[in-house]
Amino acid sequence: MSDTVRAWRHISQRYNLIGSKCTECDTTFFPSRTICPNCRRKGNLEPFTFSGKGKIHSFSVINSPPSQFKKIAPYVVAIIDLEEGARVTSQIVDIGLDEVEIGDEVEMVFRKIDEDGEGGVISYGFKFRLKK
Repeated sequence: MSDTVRAWRHISQRYNLIGSKCTECDTTFFPSRTICPNCRRKGNLEPFTFSGKGKIHSFSVINSPPSQFKKIAPYVVAIIDLEEGARVTSQIVDIGLDEVEIGDEVEMVFRKIDEDGEGGVISYGFKFRLKK
């Protein structure tokens, strides 16, 4: 499957924080799961849209990124505890590297992720910033 086809198939997940929630135990998951690891066969998972609000659990400053992200280095990547219970890893934007702290409240924003060559297709997705 080409990257372009894969991007279009996952477009709703790229522009929303859509995971899943077990109706049996109320546990939320991101990304989506098809089987609840807690309830197993008894569980029933349904799509769940997260609010995009949470707190920084942990973070790291990336100084030596993969080649496609060299232009934006250094940057912060964090593990975020979402209000609804799941965790997500994302870049933290609109902040100085020395301003990020564990426990900071954050909110999801949409930003450019990648560009397919000069003048090519631009991919957008979610990142997080400090809550205003």
